[in-house]
Amino acid sequence: MVEATRNQRQITSGALNLEEWLTAFSSMRAGIDLERIKKACELSRQAEQKALATVGPWAEGRSSYLTGLEMADILLPMNVDEPSLVAAVIYRAVRENQITLNHVRNQFGAEVASLVEGVLKMAAISNIHIRHDEVVLGQTSDQIDQAKKMLIALVDDVRVALIKLAERTCAIRAASKTDREKQLRLAHEMSEIYAPLAHRLGIGHLRWELEDLSFRYVDPDAYKRIAVLLDEKRTARQAYIEEVLSLLKDKLHLVGVEAELQGRAKHISSIWKKMMRKGIKFSEVYDVRAIRILVPTSDDCYRALGVVHNLWRNIPNEFDDYIANPKGNGYKSLHTAVIGPEGKVLEVQIRTEEMHIEAEYGVCSHWQYKTNADVDKSARYERRLELLRQVIEWQSEVKQLPASSKEVLANVSLDRVYLFTPDGHVIDMPPESTPVDFAYRVHTEIGHRCRGAKINGRIVPLNHRLQSGDRVEIVTGDDSAPRREWLHSHLGYVTTSRAKSKIQGWFHRQARQKNIEEGQRVLEAELKHLGLDQYAHQDLNSALGYTSDDDLLFALGSGDLELSDVVEEIARAASILKLDSQMNLGFEAEGKVPSLISGIGDRAHSVAQCCQPIPGDAIAGILEDDGVVTVHMQDCVQVLNADVYGRLMRLSWQDDIQESFNVNLEVLGYDRPGILFEIAGLFVTEQINISMLHSESSKETGRVEIQMSIEVGSIKPLIRVLELIQQIPNVASVRRLAA
Repeated sequence: MVEATRNQRQITSGALNLEEWLTAFSSMRAGIDLERIKKACELSRQAEQKALATVGPWAEGRSSYLTGLEMADILLPMNVDEPSLVAAVIYRAVRENQITLNHVRNQFGAEVASLVEGVLKMAAISNIHIRHDEVVLGQTSDQIDQAKKMLIALVDDVRVALIKLAERTCAIRAASKTDREKQLRLAHEMSEIYAPLAHRLGIGHLRWELEDLSFRYVDPDAYKRIAVLLDEKRTARQAYIEEVLSLLKDKLHLVGVEAELQGRAKHISSIWKKMMRKGIKFSEVYDVRAIRILVPTSDDCYRALGVVHNLWRNIPNEFDDYIANPKGNGYKSLHTAVIGPEGKVLEVQIRTEEMHIEAEYGVCSHWQYKTNADVDKSARYERRLELLRQVIEWQSEVKQLPASSKEVLANVSLDRVYLFTPDGHVIDMPPESTPVDFAYRVHTEIGHRCRGAKINGRIVPLNHRLQSGDRVEIVTGDDSAPRREWLHSHLGYVTTSRAKSKIQGWFHRQARQKNIEEGQRVLEAELKHLGLDQYAHQDLNSALGYTSDDDLLFALGSGDLELSDVVEEIARAASILKLDSQMNLGFEAEGKVPSLISGIGDRAHSVAQCCQPIPGDAIAGILEDDGVVTVHMQDCVQVLNADVYGRLMRLSWQDDIQESFNVNLEVLGYDRPGILFEIAGLFVTEQINISMLHSESSKETGRVEIQMSIEVGSIKPLIRVLELIQQIPNVASVRRLAA
């Protein structure tokens, strides 16, 4: 710890010699790969020097290189692993765009890159706008609740949270005294988000530092007042504590308890909170005088407690046994308050060395004594995740929040994704949401004018699935009109009911004739894709519940009716006609059409024209003289009059028929590198088998023709895959061919 403090002073002053820093660093951690740490340091320093030469100082005015070293110094006593230290050293350089994430991955591996990426996502929390006049110490706001939701959604590796805590500690340590607004923003962020996180992780020393610095910025007058009072009494208090420790050490030795005794500093923010909570003066805060007893075992804790209570009278209701009943973050210790020498109140904490490490380093203490290289890494990782799951419950903080905030946090669910607007505001949405859903969530007009989207600065398709931590920017056009294909569920543009209702509402407001014409256009285009040019209009209207062609087309054009439902009904009708003709022929098609009947074995059969049973009807069979089974409804007169001996058969329809059918497709387009790969890859993604594929291209015309045969189980996946192929760049047309 002495070396770490010296390193921190060197870093803060800027008078840093890297070789000396590395020597001090390695003296605190045996077995560390110092060359790898040095490589990360040099990469960060060189990247910063290059950036300074081209674009000048970075946004916050502090060296990203020195900040990285300070972060590593904060993490080193926690005994975090080597990838975490490397990630800490280079994190700020990546955040300032001095190093790319791909470069980190190439230089230090996927694990380090993943850690840096995780902390970058958490950095978005600091972009949440919290006005200092909306928040006072100990309370919360909607934006803070959103930030806590973000932590739940973003952190899936405890090391990410630790690196972020180190980075935020550096930030508040370095907060400029001249920038009061920034001081307040950082102070509220620390006290409401990161100090509670440190507490839930059980990292006591960081929690108290963040709380003290936050209090110093939020209420500097009160902070100075407490600091002066502490300083005035410091000499007398130290002499008193030394006298207590000397007496106690002798008594413990007499009963055979080997102990390390310490005076314990009381944190300024803690004193102030106690004064406010209990409405007392500074002179009435008894635990300003406090000691800590460290012993080898839990039994020794209770033996030491007996010695303390034998020496001095304990104060009623001021004893807590956190060994038998640990706190939610795993904290263990015995706390008692006694009337000590000179009648002064004295607070005493008693714990083992292991409990002390747990109290100081929390989740990190689980790695303190792990020296066996054969420890199962997956088990350790799962243990860390389980600890983090406990962290994100925020149990201790929720008890102190207003009722409205308790409701918000109680309803926090991992079944949401938490997204950022370009201005840093948080929007939570259901899983599988798309940029179109996001646009309508922001504002209806933004949704109507949505023409593209950027996720974290990269252009993505409008049916891209959003993930927590994404920064979503909607690209809008001048035309305030949604796209009709957004309503086609099989294309995946819209998943939320809000977006769907807004789009449908827009189309409903359009002229009836325009919707009819649009319905006709999209239906004809889809039927052409599928090779189903003819269909029985009246039967289709009746099957879908419409009285006329115009009503059906209007519903289709306005978005009330799914295109896939219409096409599926047309295809079903066409299939039934084909099936009836083949069934009437006794299935002489050599198995090309699957049998729908159970109970006939491999016998040929036909559907009786007298009763014409369909799937779902109760059926029976009559074995004819030629060996063909005629399928009737069970209450058909022919069945009732049949000779039951040897001719009547009990039949049923097949349940859950899992059949696939071959479909031939033709794709025409303009040749380019990768087009065939993209088309084939689409079928892999959609889990559709390609049984045949043939491609021909012409160098003279630049055109390409692709023919393929695929296997589908129903019309819907066929509709979807045709639409997706049509969206691939350079594809001119795609259609289904006749068998």
